[in-house]
Amino acid sequence: MNAEQAREFVARQHRAVLATIRRDGRPQLSSVSYALDQDGRIKISVTRDRAKTRNLQRDPRATLEILDDDWHQNLLIDATVEVETGPTVLPDLRRVYQLITGGPHPDWSEFDAAMGRDQRCLLALTIERLYPLT
Repeated sequence: MNAEQAREFVARQHRAVLATIRRDGRPQLSSVSYALDQDGRIKISVTRDRAKTRNLQRDPRATLEILDDDWHQNLLIDATVEVETGPTVLPDLRRVYQLITGGPHPDWSEFDAAMGRDQRCLLALTIERLYPLT
């Protein structure tokens, strides 16, 4: 897989395992849904109180493992993560939802209310290394 094929693979998949670093140095693994956003970063919707969010606020390094549906192809991504919060995050959460599901939410007001109630934010992963590339 070359770099262009790797980015295409990342764009067409939406499920992965995110590894962050716990306070004691051991990995914290989380199954996540993600989207490759228009800015070239990978975006993941999370709540502010999750361990992965707290881990990334302390240490922004992460690895994302993306598996193909048939498990024969996988890709690891080393990334630096920024936690995006605040009043401008809601349109981004909507866009990420649509990228993951392939269409709009049936009730955006319900979606918006749930995002606020759950204290949702976005993880924005800047890709530093993709592997294995052959």
